[in-house]
Amino acid sequence: MRRPRLLLAVLALAGVIATCATAATSADPGITTKTILIGGTTPLSGTASAYASVARGANAYFKYVNARGGVNGRTINYKTVDDGYDPAKTVQATRQLVEQDKVFAIFNSLGTEHNVATRDYLNAARVPQLFVASGATTFGRDFKEYPWTIGFQPSYRAEGWIYGKYLARAKPGAKVGVLVQNDDYGKDLLAGLKQGIARSKVKVVAAQPFEVTAPDVQSQISKLKASGANVLALFATPRHAIQGYVFANRLAWRPLIINNAVSSASNIMALASEGGANKAVENSVSIVFLKDPTDVKWRNDAAVRLYRSIMSRHAKGANQKDVYHVYGMAVAYEFVKVLRAAGKNPTRAGVMLQTRKLNDPSNPFLLPGLTIKTSATERFPIEQALLQRWSKGSWKSFGGLWGYRAG
Repeated sequence: MRRPRLLLAVLALAGVIATCATAATSADPGITTKTILIGGTTPLSGTASAYASVARGANAYFKYVNARGGVNGRTINYKTVDDGYDPAKTVQATRQLVEQDKVFAIFNSLGTEHNVATRDYLNAARVPQLFVASGATTFGRDFKEYPWTIGFQPSYRAEGWIYGKYLARAKPGAKVGVLVQNDDYGKDLLAGLKQGIARSKVKVVAAQPFEVTAPDVQSQISKLKASGANVLALFATPRHAIQGYVFANRLAWRPLIINNAVSSASNIMALASEGGANKAVENSVSIVFLKDPTDVKWRNDAAVRLYRSIMSRHAKGANQKDVYHVYGMAVAYEFVKVLRAAGKNPTRAGVMLQTRKLNDPSNPFLLPGLTIKTSATERFPIEQALLQRWSKGSWKSFGGLWGYRAG
């Protein structure tokens, strides 16, 4: 009788071992008992390399969190791949991260066309496309078709709307000329602007498109000046936005300039000012939803002090005046909160569930009073911002928070 009992015991033990082995390998890719691997693409080179600080700031924050024990006992490893701001390279790099590196999620990848180019693939593979670094309206509006994708920053439609409402109040009767990047990013901003000025006397008198690969926008700025516009809206990424300032100055054109947020970092404005020689930069208007480390009002703010401390320790030599580093920390902070909420054994589906019920007024890198909020029917985490004005070498915010909810 002993042999059958012994055999049964052995079989039972084998079953336990098999079950444990299955459990050990059933976790989603990128997860071990000690680490979680996430990845994303960013332009470390090329025309949009100024945005490399978005990934750098996020990575610095993750290192800070890891030094304090990580999240639920796991350290976060964040792998970024240079796509040169080329959507074709974004697709290739994203496939590498998912299929070869086996990342848990794609996080903070930058660019509108770039994230659109990978969205179908990631949703088909059920890989989270978390906190896309683009304000394109599609990343919040089209959540039913793409449930594994979510953005973070204010939508470009909301940003354009804020500029329109501001002009309708502060400069009634204004004639607006728009330099607009010819893609969904630029078109969203322009559509929001037109929505904001509806039923006012402000008019868009000219819009000059350009391709992101264009060497310069000199002819477009000349045509916008000739249109009689007294407001110039720069809906362009940094290289062409800087050129917009430079060519306006060369033409001795002094419109009020609206500069979209993706090109308004203080280091970019400093380049546009040409060492103070470019007077067209003064009194420019943009939006802000982050605590800008160059704004004197945040000089002694606890979060800005923490930001500087993290940068000094985990991103040595990087420009601490670059607000895109703050953006990177803000989005990394939110990812950490989502990961914690997903529990000790996070899954891709569990993380996405948490992104559908965000209600966080505590992100220290965002402006006071700004809440990150989503729901089952709302996928725009941030739709609030302040206006700011460039004056004597730095941004100064003014007025109260503007709030927008997509209809």
